[in-house]
Amino acid sequence: QVQLVESGGGLVQPGGSLRLSCAASGFAFITYAMNWYRQAPGKERELVATITSALGFTVYADSVKGRFTISRDNAKNTVYLQMNSLKPEDTAVYYCRAVRGSTEYWGQGTQVTVSS
Repeated sequence: QVQLVESGGGLVQPGGSLRLSCAASGFAFITYAMNWYRQAPGKERELVATITSALGFTVYADSVKGRFTISRDNAKNTVYLQMNSLKPEDTAVYYCRAVRGSTEYWGQGTQVTVSS
């Protein structure tokens, strides 16, 4: 059974940090690229960060570049999103996605709220 389980969301003040985790099971994690997406109320889902399967190359949305870092631990079948210097506009539900060719899996999402 394929599972992607996100954790680490919560309420944080502007300028603060959070680290999201996404634990994968039920598929060959090391062979999949991993993404973090987010969706704010009333907005479309946005691709935030990507890390490739083999060499671990990373790509970021302009809105988070320099503040967010995606990483993966293939031994633990887990992908992370370290979020620093958080802004109110980062408030959203954050989802992880695994993709390989036409196959994709999604997690259930974790809420991140940035507010004073």
